[in-house]
Amino acid sequence: MTTRRQLLQSAAAPMIVPSLVLGQRAGAVAPSDKIVFGGIGIGSRGSHDLSKILNITDAKFVAICDVRNERRETIKSTVDQKYGNRDCKMYDDQYELLARQDIDAVLIATGDRWHTPLSIIAAQHGKDVYCEKPCSMSIEESWALGAAFRRYNRLYQAGCQRRNGANFALCKELLKSGALGKLQALYANVGPSVNWPPLPSRDWLAAEELPPKQVLDWDRWLGPAPWRPYHSSYVRGGWRNFYDFHGGGILEWGSHTVDLCHWAAEYDDTQPVEYEPVGTNVGPYQVNCRYANGVKLVMRDNAWDGALKTGSCSFRIEGDLGWVETGDATRIECSANIKPLLRPTEPASLALENHMKELVRCIKTRQTPSASAAAAANSHVTCHAAFIAYQLARPARAVENLSPGGEPPCSNQPPLPPHHRPPSRSRPRPCLHPSFVKAASPPWMPRPCSAS
Repeated sequence: MTTRRQLLQSAAAPMIVPSLVLGQRAGAVAPSDKIVFGGIGIGSRGSHDLSKILNITDAKFVAICDVRNERRETIKSTVDQKYGNRDCKMYDDQYELLARQDIDAVLIATGDRWHTPLSIIAAQHGKDVYCEKPCSMSIEESWALGAAFRRYNRLYQAGCQRRNGANFALCKELLKSGALGKLQALYANVGPSVNWPPLPSRDWLAAEELPPKQVLDWDRWLGPAPWRPYHSSYVRGGWRNFYDFHGGGILEWGSHTVDLCHWAAEYDDTQPVEYEPVGTNVGPYQVNCRYANGVKLVMRDNAWDGALKTGSCSFRIEGDLGWVETGDATRIECSANIKPLLRPTEPASLALENHMKELVRCIKTRQTPSASAAAAANSHVTCHAAFIAYQLARPARAVENLSPGGEPPCSNQPPLPPHHRPPSRSRPRPCLHPSFVKAASPPWMPRPCSAS
């Protein structure tokens, strides 16, 4: 059975097969054609994404794959009602959906543990991808994601829809125009530490009776994660509180706000070189980062600033001439000299719609979407590295930068446990500078790279 490591390594090997075998249409998609979507793992968040696809005249949704029978039937009913037919097909095996030659792109909205493996598998089958965030569970997965979409020449749009939000775009415009002066610092809000604990639990819930396989395929639900006994809370969204399934608050929120910082500063091809946690790893969290050019990135939760005036997922840009900040409330706060430059912006609800429409346009033109796999790889590496520094409560520094065409700086990581092996360790160990991690670290901690 293929392990997660084997899958990630396969992304580095070229695969030359006819396009029709991969499930691609012969030739480019004609501008007049509808882009045909399938979906894998569509729950509450995925349903929002699906609603935007269903409202795009140039797109059509034809198939749903889910390990839960109830979700398959619910999504099929929604799609069939929208189109006035019964054509939406249901699958419990992702490979059957991906084998369809009429499907151009897939919406991946599973739990986080499946995001990178499914995205790579979809690319190998010739599909373009819209994947919810967080896009990866480790530094290694981030590298593999970027590498796979380069090698298979597929398009990828991360679910970072705020890149298509008007208030966020205005902040980026103010920086690019020079109104803020020379960039000094970026601030990324990484959420409430109370509702989204920075360190997910490593304790597990007591086993419950497993539903029949036709109701829930528990093995497929676990997927790349180590095997655990079933508990209904995991399936209802409680998986976010547990380490094998979720990367913690820094990744959950930083995959949005660090992404915004990189996008606004045009840092999509880089990450910080230093990470320094502030305080302890048991309470409100803050990690101060520095890029090679000296610009600061401050990742912090709500507790440092109290109530946010600009809403959740806020980010702030500081230059030597002024500053600007915005979030999901669409309100923009700024220094006095910037206020005359502000203008009304559209509702935040339009960001996701615009984001999905951008992918559809890019599939037709083969242009790279704004939230590409390469951009996601760099922002997620930043979040993972900050999370590691926070866990260890000590500074970290990068071995080397990840460029859009770069590869992991070393490949001496130990193999992952086989699929569904009882857990000894739950995710790949990121490659860190030898001075960062002590040999006495617990077994789930990352190991240092040996010189090569």
